[in-house]
Amino acid sequence: MSDVLLECEDIVKVFPGVRALDQVALRLTAGTVHALLGENGAGKSTLIKVLTGVHAPDGGRLLLGGSEVHLRTPLDATRAGIGVVHQERNLIPAFSVAENITLLKPPSRRGLIDRGAMTGPVEHCLREVGLDLDPHTVVSELSVAQQQLVEIAKALHTDSRVLLLDEPTASLSPQEAERLFEVIRRLTARGTCVVFVSHKLEEVFAVCDTVTVLRDGHSVLRSAPLAEHTHDEIVSLMVGRTHEASALSPRTVDRTAEPALSLTGVATAAGHAGISLDVRPGEIVGLYGLVGAGRSELVRAVLGLERVTAGEVRVYGEPAKISSPRQALHEYGIGYLTENRKEEGVFLEQPILRNITVTVWKKLAQALGYVSDKRERSVAEDLVERLGIRIASLEQNAGELSGGNQQKVSLAKWLAADTRLLVVDEPTVGVDVRTKHAFHELIWELARDGLPILLISSDLGEMVTLADRIVVMADYRIRGETRNEHDYERMSGQVIRLIHGQGNATRDSDRDSQIPI
Repeated sequence: MSDVLLECEDIVKVFPGVRALDQVALRLTAGTVHALLGENGAGKSTLIKVLTGVHAPDGGRLLLGGSEVHLRTPLDATRAGIGVVHQERNLIPAFSVAENITLLKPPSRRGLIDRGAMTGPVEHCLREVGLDLDPHTVVSELSVAQQQLVEIAKALHTDSRVLLLDEPTASLSPQEAERLFEVIRRLTARGTCVVFVSHKLEEVFAVCDTVTVLRDGHSVLRSAPLAEHTHDEIVSLMVGRTHEASALSPRTVDRTAEPALSLTGVATAAGHAGISLDVRPGEIVGLYGLVGAGRSELVRAVLGLERVTAGEVRVYGEPAKISSPRQALHEYGIGYLTENRKEEGVFLEQPILRNITVTVWKKLAQALGYVSDKRERSVAEDLVERLGIRIASLEQNAGELSGGNQQKVSLAKWLAADTRLLVVDEPTVGVDVRTKHAFHELIWELARDGLPILLISSDLGEMVTLADRIVVMADYRIRGETRNEHDYERMSGQVIRLIHGQGNATRDSDRDSQIPI
């Protein structure tokens, strides 16, 4: 059996009113990839913070190489050989790759940082993760996937024997994820233990050896061989019951209806050219492509955040020249559920009440601009119940909610504004299995009620589940589109062929006027 690098014995962590971890056990061995799984709120993030010195445990022991250790700060964890790559990037954009990688252990001479001595060790770490980069490249110039690998190189520079990866593929394309898996295999071959935290179970089964499952702060499966458990068994352990995805109810899309959004020959300052697509009432149109395909940038142009340089944008038949998200909402009824919920989706330090009603204060205002607390509360309470948002009270700050509930709060503010078109960007990144399914049902029901939805997702399974049509983008161009038959194997093949220029676009005239979904 491989050597045990790090072990948790009956770890307890208590916050006011919450027992976040209750006698959690974990054993990490050299040369393995260990899956740490659980729904949002199960205790994964708290355990990671205990392992990296952010939180001190209130009970239990941490053993490093068989000896008890007390990690009082993140620097203690780094010195102990424990590295972490968080879901949100932890690099300094204005610093070079070399400066970021050596930040915690900069080479020095006579008390001064020796920049010349950085290059050799940094190039070695970059080779270890398969990156061919100039160490002096500024981090802000890198792609998301490159930044992810730079973070891993940074952990290698500090001689991490245990490497925690928190949702490492959330913003990566399938090809980029596979490259990351190759790096993980290389690291484990040299004796590193990689802890893999992910909600994407297909990736967990592809790359992991052992598994620990947390539920409600308890370890319900402790450092077990993953091969001994099925996908369904793991899901059942995570949610506490057998998870059965109920079939989405039938609906139809009227292809003869006037498009809610129509782009014709659109070009943008971001680099798009010749973009033409329609989204009709009650239709979910998916934008799929590899990271860097230009999907989010296209949506930003529709919202006025990027300049449209040619072509025409129409909203419900009317020409639209949109210069800001405010104008998009108030003049054209376009809502935008952003991927970046923590920075753009919700006001973390503001109450849930204010977050939900911020888009309708003008509508709720009475004489002299006064907003009635009763009217505001009525709107918020209705949406909290409708969306099943789990909160303590409307006065609770949004930053205290789980990621899935924050996303629901972000959606609630757009529904409060009676949006006539909803743009949804990566709606389920970093949320658990049950929350993800609930979101799928919610998006489907909104479309069934007639709301047109433009969906961006890097999760092909999610796209095949939800979209009526899948528009495939690459290099800021549309490569083609296909009617979604909701058969993953067949649709994934068609989509990948379109990405690589091996398919043909499906024309509107090729479809029936009423499409049953």
